[in-house]
Amino acid sequence: MVVLNRIYTRTGDDGTTALGNGERRKKYDLRIAAYGTLDELSAAIGLVRVHGADQDLDLLLARVQNDLFDVEADLCLSEKGPGGARMTTTDAQVTWLEQRIDHFNADLAPLRSFILPGGRTAAAYLHLARTICRRAERIMVELNDKSSEGVTPAALKYVNRLSDLLFVLSRYANDKGACDVLWQPGQNR
Repeated sequence: MVVLNRIYTRTGDDGTTALGNGERRKKYDLRIAAYGTLDELSAAIGLVRVHGADQDLDLLLARVQNDLFDVEADLCLSEKGPGGARMTTTDAQVTWLEQRIDHFNADLAPLRSFILPGGRTAAAYLHLARTICRRAERIMVELNDKSSEGVTPAALKYVNRLSDLLFVLSRYANDKGACDVLWQPGQNR
């Protein structure tokens, strides 16, 4: 259980922050950037929840926000295996995302053009969340490519699938695609 009695600690005044094992890292460190970007993603998802998400979408996004904290906990330690991460993202969480993608995509018409972010408010915020998710994924892949670091395969898969789910949900929130804003190539030449 997490207990936060004191919000400021002054330990980050030197430009560092602590990983889950107490190791200090610079605040611009890729690992810190990865889970900080996931925190930003969760905040964007919070905007969707308060600006137009129906009850089913709200419940789904609440679970995603909780799972994002699991991914962040997975990232807060650089060690893996016994004595490593307190929380590890699982393949079951990835499978759940895939099932949601298939469920929500089933009612959508096939795309015949790229989609511009917009339409309804919830859809626009879902597109914003999707782009933040893609940025988090890029940071996690870069982190994983460093020989001294690592990211669990399930965490990488989770974030990749989540961006796909956010795209599908943006279409769902746009009246199942009826309010999608389609790209019109060369329209303004």
